[in-house]
Amino acid sequence: MSDAPILNLEPPSKLGKVAAVDTSRVLIAVENAVLLPRAAVGSLVAIQGATAQEYLIGMTERVTRQLREQTAQPDPLAPTTLATEVVPDDALRVVLLGTYRTIKGMNRNRFKRGADSFPQIDRDCFLIEGGNLQRFMSLLGKDLEEKQRLELGHFVLDQSAVAIANGDRFFQRHASILGSTGSGKSWCVSLILERAYARKYANIIVFDMHGEYSSLAKPTAPPGGTAPSPIAAQFKIAGPGDLDKPPPHALFLPYWLLNREEMLSMILDRSDQNAPNQASRFTLHVRALKEATLTDKKKDDVKATFTVDSPVPYTLADLLAKLTHDDTAKGIGVKGGEVKGEWEGRLTRFISRLEAKAEDRRYGFMFKPPAAALDYDWLAMQISSLLAPGADKPGIKVVDFSEVPSDVLPVVTGVFARLLYDVQFWMEPDKRTPFVFVCDEAHLYLPVREDANAVEKQALYSFERIAKEGRKYGVSLLVVSQRPSDVSRTILSQCNNFLILRLTNDQDQNVVRRLMPDSLAGVLDGLPLLDTGEALLLGDAILLPARIRLKRPTIEPLSQTRDFWQEWGEKAPDSAAVKAAVETLRRQSRSGSGSA
Repeated sequence: MSDAPILNLEPPSKLGKVAAVDTSRVLIAVENAVLLPRAAVGSLVAIQGATAQEYLIGMTERVTRQLREQTAQPDPLAPTTLATEVVPDDALRVVLLGTYRTIKGMNRNRFKRGADSFPQIDRDCFLIEGGNLQRFMSLLGKDLEEKQRLELGHFVLDQSAVAIANGDRFFQRHASILGSTGSGKSWCVSLILERAYARKYANIIVFDMHGEYSSLAKPTAPPGGTAPSPIAAQFKIAGPGDLDKPPPHALFLPYWLLNREEMLSMILDRSDQNAPNQASRFTLHVRALKEATLTDKKKDDVKATFTVDSPVPYTLADLLAKLTHDDTAKGIGVKGGEVKGEWEGRLTRFISRLEAKAEDRRYGFMFKPPAAALDYDWLAMQISSLLAPGADKPGIKVVDFSEVPSDVLPVVTGVFARLLYDVQFWMEPDKRTPFVFVCDEAHLYLPVREDANAVEKQALYSFERIAKEGRKYGVSLLVVSQRPSDVSRTILSQCNNFLILRLTNDQDQNVVRRLMPDSLAGVLDGLPLLDTGEALLLGDAILLPARIRLKRPTIEPLSQTRDFWQEWGEKAPDSAAVKAAVETLRRQSRSGSGSA
């Protein structure tokens, strides 16, 4: 780019002068009425700064025209008659976004966020359009190195300018993709994953709640074409049909991976008067069983410092045997006869709840893991397949949670995330490879804390810890939701980058507004008007808050909106498919004809 100023602000582009100023907004009195129709909401305006080399850049958020009466010029033929005429008062309200300098030291044509000074009354104001707009928009990503560029689409203001975010800042400081159903969220996620796949050692784990991102691992061919290459590896939390012969991509989360509070949140009834006794005996026996495993494996160094929450294998049968013994053992009276035992009858309901969970095949991924999952080295191999899969395997991993029962989904996602985060936390700092959790449909397992039950609070604790501390250890979140009003405020408030698609619900819009600086409130007023595939990009990853049109991903997710009216006219219901679905419902698995 030439060192000549990129903004050629000549008299024809002059709008008017500054009429009023507050901390973040400027009122411009428009003198050039010809430009007013082109100064639409969202257009950019340059305001002369403190020096000739400085311009404050703002975005139009309101355009007004008021009519007033004034005394007209005297009529030479009737000089004693005073006439009035109606004249317009045109005005723009602009929110300040940043500062452009033609020269700053040895640098030329630099734009930075924030205003170093406030505009003065009567300063000239110019509309940025045409060639000025093209050159200015291209300036936004000019200084980014190739290895930092995350291309998302193009700017709606100038479709010739590519919308480029800073990839490092986008993932370093957590990000969020928010939008109503059908606005293009999954499309946006797929696009970002495609961009990440181009990085040699991308490391992203997608929490897929509905199986819609399986197309990234097994793309289908378009009509008359060839299928694109896969960009992700497919995993799934094992369902009921995967227990007898687990496929290679099935993941298990054995009960012994859960910490004390996670396990008790599923099993313990806090209203039971014996709940403290049940929790106490459970904790005592689990610790003893883990200690026995460490003794058997001769892991004396671990045994010296482990806790009841350490992920050490033990068998559920041994735990149930110890609890049953407590619940049935008699005590010895002072005369040597049998009396009621100390714990007799106090653990019965706890044991029943644990056995019921253990026998339910829907929870088989937790309570019926393969025999290999009791090996001491099993955990390291499983986590390595996710965090360090090898150079010949995709760095993007799609984990399908669609067959996990909804009542334990928060615990499962929380345990999964906590384990990977803890491994990263304890890894030597110079050996860490950063990775990202893409939390699709986050409202399902990361609810507002005040609305969360005991199970959901366990997941919240894990994810909120990552949101607050993960950046230090190379762990980031990309939170995706259609209902931001139902997502934890703590987690959303830690996100510093937002791709906000169409939002039509008032509650969701208000949540987003509270997350933004007051100066951007007007920018968000257009959220209900965004087209499918359009988004507002705001945050640390881009210099200027901008409305962008996302590029279409090569591999689209399996979440396209169905054409109801068209299909009703062309596609008859399939009774055989309905019958097959009933059998799938009965066996609680999509894995084929396995038994349940």
